[in-house]
Amino acid sequence: MQKSTTTRKSLLSTFQIAAAAIFAALVAIVTAATTIPIPGVSGGGIFNLGEAIIYAAALLLGPFVGLIAGAGAAIADITVAPAYIPITLVIKAIEGLLVGYLVKSLNRKIKSLSLCATIAILVGGLEMVGGYFIYETFMWGFSVALVNAPVNIIQMLAGLIIAVPVIHAVLRVFPQFKNYL
Repeated sequence: MQKSTTTRKSLLSTFQIAAAAIFAALVAIVTAATTIPIPGVSGGGIFNLGEAIIYAAALLLGPFVGLIAGAGAAIADITVAPAYIPITLVIKAIEGLLVGYLVKSLNRKIKSLSLCATIAILVGGLEMVGGYFIYETFMWGFSVALVNAPVNIIQMLAGLIIAVPVIHAVLRVFPQFKNYL
């Protein structure tokens, strides 16, 4: 019996690593494909829908997959916003980690998955908004950061509006993902 438990844990880790890589690639593709530049901003700020994929990955498969999926946004920045690559790697990885960790923690105390997911996304999203605000203030000044902050808030809210119904749909089709919550 001991051997099957070890094998199961190894397979679970293998699945999570594979899922993390797939979600990182999906985040990069969706980010690059849905990029809308913010006009008149010298720092190269953008709006995109990659946030929704980061949130869905973290909500469905936990903090590790959320972290790696979030890091996938830096891949898109190679062509979309090169000046943001290092900070995107850090900010989006932490965002995915936070969302995945918080939804798991909250789900033990709160019965509503939608409420847990919303709280987790708001906290993770605010980390993203604050992280970019600080970075942009140092790189391009307070006025650029101030212009980009509302766009980042809208991006977070768009991700929330997309990700929460998506995870419910996925859980209806693949109820085994509930094991990760």
